[in-house]
Amino acid sequence: MCRLKVLCPNLSNSRTIWRTIRNTSLAVLALALLLGIEGPASLGFAESANAASAREVPEGNRYRSQPRIPSASARRTAASNSTYDAKFKKVVSVLKRDRRLLGSIKRVSKRYNIDPIHMIGAIVGEHTYNYDSLDSAQSYYVKALTYAGIDLSFEHDGEHVEEFVTREQFDRCRKKGKSTSSDSLWSCYERIWNGQFKGRRVDGVRYPKTNFNETFFQPLFAGQSFGLGQLSPLTVLKMSDRVARQSGKRKLDVTDAADVYRATMDPNLSLHYMAAVIQDAIEAYKKVAKVDISTNPGLTATLYNLGSPWSRAAKFRRSGRQWPRENYYGWLVNDRLDELEALL
Repeated sequence: MCRLKVLCPNLSNSRTIWRTIRNTSLAVLALALLLGIEGPASLGFAESANAASAREVPEGNRYRSQPRIPSASARRTAASNSTYDAKFKKVVSVLKRDRRLLGSIKRVSKRYNIDPIHMIGAIVGEHTYNYDSLDSAQSYYVKALTYAGIDLSFEHDGEHVEEFVTREQFDRCRKKGKSTSSDSLWSCYERIWNGQFKGRRVDGVRYPKTNFNETFFQPLFAGQSFGLGQLSPLTVLKMSDRVARQSGKRKLDVTDAADVYRATMDPNLSLHYMAAVIQDAIEAYKKVAKVDISTNPGLTATLYNLGSPWSRAAKFRRSGRQWPRENYYGWLVNDRLDELEALL
């Protein structure tokens, strides 16, 4: 089993080339540092140095057996008269047939400098555990068009989220005189909601015990995540700056709910936000936890499933454990990695 090893003689594809380029760049950097050669910042040497200082996580799973699967996932699967293994085989079969989609995944992955196996792992994990089935990517194009014709607005009890976050409790999220990334801004709004509004009475108003995304970003009450990558509108808004910076696509505006849903559901767009989520997780663990998870698809799948990679990276670093560990979702990705690699 090759398990993502660059020097494996049986793998001569785009992912092997990607790994070879990355490792060669690090080797060149190490030699340059040894010889005292300073490279231009435009070449990203500072970023590479940070990556070089991160310990590469070993391949495979840390747990010998699969961690417990949440009961909610079991109920969804039972309701559809299916099994996890059947759903896994179905989504793999769909991906295998859809060469156009696989081509898009490879192109988008290259743009965000991540291995496409991470995106495959996220899609397979979502449609094995968190969604009933994947019939075809085309079904998501149809759904995106359906949502595009509906008048949508992100609000709760008649108040738009943009107006809601002008309350003084959210002032700390808006740094005066400093630019704030979309991820930092919406993550801050989410923390304030969870800590000061969720399930509480504030200024005489009782707020629901639901999370920020469920409260404001589900105008049709049709679930918390959507599309090929099962992304939430809130996650897409968080990744808006990252996607705009690397793809050239315009930033999303929370007042244009239809546009946000289109980015969430249209595979031509949602793949970019999927890649951004994975890239963000890899970056978080390199910078905060000082470990490189970019060669372990099970860990990126785990973080795709759980979210909040920066706080999780900080928690891992404080834990004193040698390596981060996968959850049930990521465990499957690593355990069936050979089948997923064969798609590419």
